[in-house]
Amino acid sequence: MRLNTSDSAPIYVNGDVVEQVQRFTYLGSVVDPLGGAEADVEARINKARAAYAQLKPVWTSRIITRRTKIRVFNSNVKSVLLYGCETWLVKNEVTSRLQVFVNKCLRRILGIYWPRTISNARLWEMTDQTPIDKEILLRKWRWIGHVLRRPDNHLSKQGLKWQAKGKRRPGRPRTTWRRSVEKEAASTGLGWDDLEAAAQDREKWKSFLRALCP
Repeated sequence: MRLNTSDSAPIYVNGDVVEQVQRFTYLGSVVDPLGGAEADVEARINKARAAYAQLKPVWTSRIITRRTKIRVFNSNVKSVLLYGCETWLVKNEVTSRLQVFVNKCLRRILGIYWPRTISNARLWEMTDQTPIDKEILLRKWRWIGHVLRRPDNHLSKQGLKWQAKGKRRPGRPRTTWRRSVEKEAASTGLGWDDLEAAAQDREKWKSFLRALCP
């Protein structure tokens, strides 16, 4: 996949031409030229839908308790749905699609069908769920804290702190994952140096998470 270049010359590795593609999957995540989370979220929803369908006997069972069904849903469906969400550039459209899928699954598990209705807040209370946007935010910052505690020469930490060189094009700055993280940190009055220092103390980091994700 080529980005920001007009060069179309083939690339060789050990004498073989590297195939050029418009998107590819790496470690279960979809990478495309747009750099957003839309393609990855679409793939995640499809995989979670398949996992949910395979467990239909569990959802329709009259022997298995509701609590057990929700635990199975969290461990076998929701974990598939949110795999890799720590690095997603989350937008309202993305969280809305994820939340709609989760709500639909939970209503089916509880046997709530039209014309019977129930509010989302009540649904989450009955199933002990956290709104998707809050859950992704918490997972992301837990992962960031884990990375910040790694040695400075670790590749993941270097990638987290890396800044692109050069000048950007004129116009409104594009929202990126890095900028979204900086904005969220700024809401608590912390910069990157403050975050790295706080991450070394797990109790301070937990306090930061509680302030960021009440």
